[in-house]
Amino acid sequence: MARYTGADCKRCRREKTKLYLKGSKCDTPKCPIEIRPYPPGEHGRGRTKDSEYLLQKREKQKCARIYGVLEKQFRGYYDEANRRAGKTGDELLKILESRLDNVVYRGGFAPSRDAARQAVRHGHVQVNGRKVDIPSYRVSENDIVEITPKARELTPFVIARETAGQGRAVPAWIEAIPSQMRILVHSLPARQVIDTQVQEQLIVELYSK
Repeated sequence: MARYTGADCKRCRREKTKLYLKGSKCDTPKCPIEIRPYPPGEHGRGRTKDSEYLLQKREKQKCARIYGVLEKQFRGYYDEANRRAGKTGDELLKILESRLDNVVYRGGFAPSRDAARQAVRHGHVQVNGRKVDIPSYRVSENDIVEITPKARELTPFVIARETAGQGRAVPAWIEAIPSQMRILVHSLPARQVIDTQVQEQLIVELYSK
């Protein structure tokens, strides 16, 4: 399976904003974007004003990198969102938010989406009582996502259970129960409750050309 293997912090610097790809490190002074808040590369500090196309392209790249999705899959999500009845940008974010790795991350059971993706791939997550090892699996309303009983005593999940409620807030569309390492999916999110800092209309404009 194709995946990005470069430095995560370079991606944040390229987008000139924190994408929260490294978990708790992103909230510390050690975060590279705090030290070097400009794009990487020899000419990172002296780049000229971005064109309209480049702004659209960067917004798409930012969104894909936040959710850990490569171009081909991201385009597939966009095409699916475009076929739906609602606003294309809203539907695109709803699709991305409903990925299983994102739900594990949003529930507070992993410090980053990369860690959540690894947990899913290693078979540590089950949905409605059945093991699912596909990070892109889409949850549905009323699904129950759990860490498997065997994996609950692994160090990352012990830490997640002990530090529950101390970090980022769990969104209203899901309910996390750390004592049971369980996430209840009450509904799929509307755009107004998705806190991902992207301008989805720029992505729609890019793909509509």
